This record gives sequence, C-alpha cells and structure tokens, in this order.
Amino acid sequence: MKKVVSTENRPIKMWLTDLEDGALAQAKNLANLPFAFKHIAIMPDSHQGYGMPIGSILASKQVVVPNAVGVDIGCGMCSLRTHLTSIDKDDLKKILSIARTLIPVGKNSHDERQEEALMPAGHEDLKIVSRGYHKALKQVGTLGGGNHFVEIQQGSDGYIWVMIHSGSRNLGYSVAKYYNDLAIAINERFHSVVTKKMELAFLPIEMQEAKDYWKEMNYCIEFALANRKHMMTNMVKAMEEVLGEFGREEIINKSHNFAAWEKHFGESVIVHRKGATKAELGELGMIPGSQGTSSYIVRGLGNTDSFASCSHGAGRRMGRKQAQRELNLEEEVALLDEKGVLHAIRHKSDLDEATSAYKDIEQVMQNQTDLVEVVVKLEPLAVLKG
Repeated sequence: MKKVVSTENRPIKMWLTDLEDGALAQAKNLANLPFAFKHIAIMPDSHQGYGMPIGSILASKQVVVPNAVGVDIGCGMCSLRTHLTSIDKDDLKKILSIARTLIPVGKNSHDERQEEALMPAGHEDLKIVSRGYHKALKQVGTLGGGNHFVEIQQGSDGYIWVMIHSGSRNLGYSVAKYYNDLAIAINERFHSVVTKKMELAFLPIEMQEAKDYWKEMNYCIEFALANRKHMMTNMVKAMEEVLGEFGREEIINKSHNFAAWEKHFGESVIVHRKGATKAELGELGMIPGSQGTSSYIVRGLGNTDSFASCSHGAGRRMGRKQAQRELNLEEEVALLDEKGVLHAIRHKSDLDEATSAYKDIEQVMQNQTDLVEVVVKLEPLAVLKG
C-alpha cells in the first residue's frame, strides 16, 4: 500500500501515488456512501471511470450498486498454457490470418447463431437477458473492441501462452443499463443521499429489483466466460491448422467486473470489483500489460486491506481521445516493431490502444508486491484486436 486518504467518512487505501483528480473525487464519493464497509481500495492501475474509478473495490452492506460492477458485466481474462515452446513469425502471421476468420472483432458478430450448448442455462426466466438472448447467440465467441484482445505470448517458463481479454458484449451492457436506470429511479423516489450526479445508484438487497439484477448479473458473468472459452477454442483451432495438434493445460479464468458475497473482517458483505481481480491466498490470476509490454500470471497473497484483490492490468494514463490527439503514430509503431511484436496499430484512430496510452506495467507490478507474487512473466508475440 502506498497511501491512505483519511479525509472522508471511510479511509481510501491506495496502491499508487499518482491517482488523477477525477478518479480521486470518485473514490471520495465511494468513501462517503452510507453503506460503504470498512474502507475503499484503489488498485495501482486505477483511473477515472463512470461513477467509480476503474481499478477499485467497494464492499457494501446489504446493497448492490450496478454501476460499481459496470456496463461490461463479467469482463475478464482467460489464459491457456500450451505445450509449445516456440512459434516463428511466419507461422504467427498465418495463425492471426486464420483467427480473424474465426473470431469476429470490434462491432462484428458471427453471421450465424452459434450452438446453444455454448450458452449458460436459465435465460428464460431473466427479463433483460431473455430479450437479448438471440443476439447473444451470434455474439458468443466474439472479441468486441476497446482494450479487448487475443494475444499469443512467450512465457518465462519456456512455454507459449494464449491470453484473451473480453466481456459480455451487448448482453451485459443491456442488463447494466436497465438496472442502473431502475436504481436511479428508486433512489430518487426515496430521496436518497446518493444523488444521480454521483452515478452510484443502489438497490437494497431485499428488494425484488436487486434480486433480479443479481440473477441477471451472474448470467452475464457466465456468458462472458462462455464467450472467452469459445474464442479460445477457435484460437486453438487456428493454431493447430498451422502447427498441427499440440498439448495444453486447463484455462485460467478471472473476471474483473462483478459483485459477489464474501466474508471480510468477520462480516458477510457484497464486494464490488470494477476493473479489479480477486486475489485470494494461493489463487491464480493474470495481469496484462498494454499492447507490446509484458503480462503476468500471478498468485494471490490474500491481502485483507485490498479485500483480497489486485489490479486487472496496466491501467490507462491517457483518455482515448487524448491518446489519438497527442501520441505519434510513427513512434508508437516503431516502438512495437523494435520488439518484434505483430501488433494492431495501423492508423491514428488506433492510438487509444498504443503502449504509451497506458501506465508502465512494471511500476504497476512493483506497487502491488503485497497483493500478488509473479508466477510467469509473459512477453507478447502477436496481438489480435478489434
């Protein structure tokens, strides 16, 4: 831990020293919520989000805050260790070419509905999920845009890894928006001290609306995992088409946008992680860098002050529009080309995902040595993005 802010109703415990003003103001809003439990935890990759900083943890008593989970419910990471030890650049290019035909990226979806067996069960009883189910059948196994990626990596353990970062696509967005709007209306009706401007409307857990959100949120978390698994299957298919069959381990999966009942400091509370990864003692997870930098497979240390959490990545240091305005395309491309990474920076519009748009992953990792220990360091070889 690097800093504690003690000016608000609850302490704000921070694993960084350079939190931007907007994110700090959001953290103070969290610390002053009447239902906030113990303290607010701010991870070393934190930056301003919508209502709540990305890279923060809110534990609450008897309420759920849809916006403290966010619009991409269940967004997270999967990593797969293969038994391959190397891939040459020509083969990497062939793999990416095939992968692009199997994994729709950006706003694209599959032309045909995918098999229902890929989907989580139980959508029929969920109001918002059921509305978006048929669209989701075309979106399962698709990457989306923004900071989502598929990356082939060389591990310090000598093996080739595949890492995928993706979420719940339109399904999660629809659920998040519906229940956040509902929470805003309920809070206004009862003249809550949590104003609309704070963007932290809540649902008391005993209300039917909260129970409904909880069920739909968990479906979206399962759908996001199904989405990553289907992409991983197709990524392996692309690799085997070029390299032949190869052995592999079970995937490691971690969500970083979710809420869950957990026990902390002797009490059962709802822990909201928005852009933060669970890191219980001995628990494996992953922390990716930015495009072109190292990523890490980590083991949690179960730090109680972080509610057993760690960062979910490097974290942005520049807004998307700011990066597109201020970064130099030629310099960013050269930076990646020098490392020999097959990357996705082609145009000025891609600069929002350039290396320099993100914080230094090495500093981020240094700031959380009390949260996780490094198991494998991963260097990027090839990246597929929206």
